[in-house]
Amino acid sequence: MRSKAIRKSLLLFISICGGVLYAQDPIGSETVTVVKPYTPSVKDANKIRETPTRSDSVTLQKKPVKYSIFSVPVASTFTPAKGRATVVEREHPPKVYDNYATLGFGNYSNVLAEFYSNLEIDRGSNFGIFMNHNSSQGGIDGVELENKFYDTELNLSYNMRDRDYSWMTEVGGEHQLFNWYGLPENNGLSESQLLAIDPGHSLFSAYLGGEIDLYDSFFKSADAKLRYTGDSYATSELRFTANTDLELEIAEELISIDLGADILNGSFEDGYFTSPGDEYTYLNFSATPSLLILRDDLSINLGVSFVYGMDTKNSDNSFYLYPAVTASYRLAGDYFTAYAGLEGGLNQNSYYDLFQENPYVSPTLDIMPTDNEYNGYLGGKGKLSNAFSYNLRASYNSEFNKPLFRRNYDASSLAAEDYTYGNSFGVVYDDVKTLSFFAEINVDVNNDFRLGLSGEFFDYSTDEQVEAWNLPNMKASLNADYQITDKWYTGANLFYVGERMDQYSSVNDASAPMTVTLDSYFDVNAHLGYRFNDRLSAFLKGSNLLNNNYQKWMDYDVQGVQVLAGATYKFDF
Repeated sequence: MRSKAIRKSLLLFISICGGVLYAQDPIGSETVTVVKPYTPSVKDANKIRETPTRSDSVTLQKKPVKYSIFSVPVASTFTPAKGRATVVEREHPPKVYDNYATLGFGNYSNVLAEFYSNLEIDRGSNFGIFMNHNSSQGGIDGVELENKFYDTELNLSYNMRDRDYSWMTEVGGEHQLFNWYGLPENNGLSESQLLAIDPGHSLFSAYLGGEIDLYDSFFKSADAKLRYTGDSYATSELRFTANTDLELEIAEELISIDLGADILNGSFEDGYFTSPGDEYTYLNFSATPSLLILRDDLSINLGVSFVYGMDTKNSDNSFYLYPAVTASYRLAGDYFTAYAGLEGGLNQNSYYDLFQENPYVSPTLDIMPTDNEYNGYLGGKGKLSNAFSYNLRASYNSEFNKPLFRRNYDASSLAAEDYTYGNSFGVVYDDVKTLSFFAEINVDVNNDFRLGLSGEFFDYSTDEQVEAWNLPNMKASLNADYQITDKWYTGANLFYVGERMDQYSSVNDASAPMTVTLDSYFDVNAHLGYRFNDRLSAFLKGSNLLNNNYQKWMDYDVQGVQVLAGATYKFDF
C-alpha cells in the first residue's frame, strides 16, 4: 500500500514540473500604449437572443401541404327518429270562477244564502257584488216569546289596479233582527202580559268607504269609512274613521307615521233610568311615529302613540300617551322565535260594535271610549317541522272604562217597553286588569288533513264591579279539515267557553241583585261535502251536535241540534 502511494506522488510531481517548464517558453515582446482607460456604456452591450439565428445552407425547407376532401356519395336507407322532450306530469291548477251562489235549508226553518260576483270591467278594474243572508224562524223549546232572527248584508265594491297604485271603494247595507226572548224564570207575567210583549228589535246600517295603496311613495296607504246605524227604537249613530300610513327611509332605517281620526255622534230616544236618552259626540285624533330596526334575526319596532280625545257633550278634552313597542328575535331559526310587546290605545266604543257582540242589548246604552293604558305580552312561536307549528303567549292588559255586559234590572219608568222585563242587557264600565295565557298548535299531517288547537285562560281584577260580568275564564277551540277523496271532504269545529258571571234580580225587588254563575258549555259543529264537478258541490252542516241546552247569555237558550243541507254552484258569465 505504501509503495502505491509513493508511486502516485512521484507521477504527480513529474506532471507539475513538466507544466512549469512548458509555461516558461519565451514569446515575442510587444509594447502596448494606453491612451485612456476603457469606459463601457450601455450602447456597447449586445443583447443575446434566446433563440440565436443561424445561417445554414444545408437546412432543408418544408414544403407546404394542402389538404382536400374527396366526397363520394353513399346510398343509405337509415332514417333517424325524431327526438321528443320528456313529459313531466303535473297537476292542473283548479279552475277559479268569478261567481258563486250558495243556498241551504235546515231545521228550525233555517236559511243560508250567499252570492258573490266579480265582474271584470277591463284589465285593471273589477266590480264586485256580495250578498249574505242567514235566518231562522225560531222554535226553541220552553221559550215563551218569539225567538226568530235574520241577518242580511249587501256589499258593492269597485277595484282598480295600476302599475304605481291601487284603490278600492265600497258601499253596503245591513239589516238585522233579533228578539229579546230571554225572560227570567218565574217572571210572574200573565198570559195576557206575555202576548202584549213584542220583543222584536231591528238594526239598520249603511256604510261608504274606500282605501288606496301606493307602491313607490312615502305615502303608503290610506283608508276611510263612514257608517250610519239606526234601529226600530229611533236610535241614530254616525261614525267616521280614517287612517293614513307614511313611511320614510332615513340613514337606512325605516320610519313610519300612522295618522288616524275617529269621529262618533249618536243619540238614544230613551234611557233605562232617565228620559230622554243619552246623546254623545266624541272626536279622537291620533299620531303614532315608529322606528323599525332590522338586524339579522332581530326585529324591533320602537314607537309611541299620541291621542287627543274630545268629549263635546261634557266639554272634556284629554291627551293620552301610549307605548307602541314590539320586538322579535329568532333564537333558533324557524324552530323558536321569541317576541314581546308593550302597546296601548284609545278604543272608541259604539252602539253598532256593542250590538254585534251582544245583539240582546237595550237601546239605552251609555257610550264612552275605553282607555287601554297598556297591553304587555311575552311569547314564543316557531315551527318544529314543516307540519308542526306552535305559538305561546302570556299577557297583562290594563283597561280603564272597559264595557261589561250585565243583565238589565226591571225599570218601572220604562214598564211599557218590551225590553224592560229583565230580558235585555245593559253596559257598565269599570277598570279591569286581565292576566291571560294563550297556547296554539297547528298540525298539517299531509296535504289532505289539517288540525288546529288553541286555548286561552283569563284572570280578571275589577275596581268597582263585583265581577267582570260575562267575561269567560277560559276559551278553547279545535278545527280540523280532511280531504277524504277528490270528491268527498269533511271538517269539524269544536269550541269550549268557560264559566261567566252575571247578576239577577227579581221583578218585585230590583234593589237586591244576586250574582249568578253561568255554566260553561261545549259546542260541536261539523260539515260534510261532495263535489260533483269543479262547478257544483253539495254540503251538509251540523251545529250543536251534542244537543246541549246551554246559555251564551243568561236565560237565552240556544237552538238544539241544527242540520242544514245545501249546494254551491260556481260559474262565469
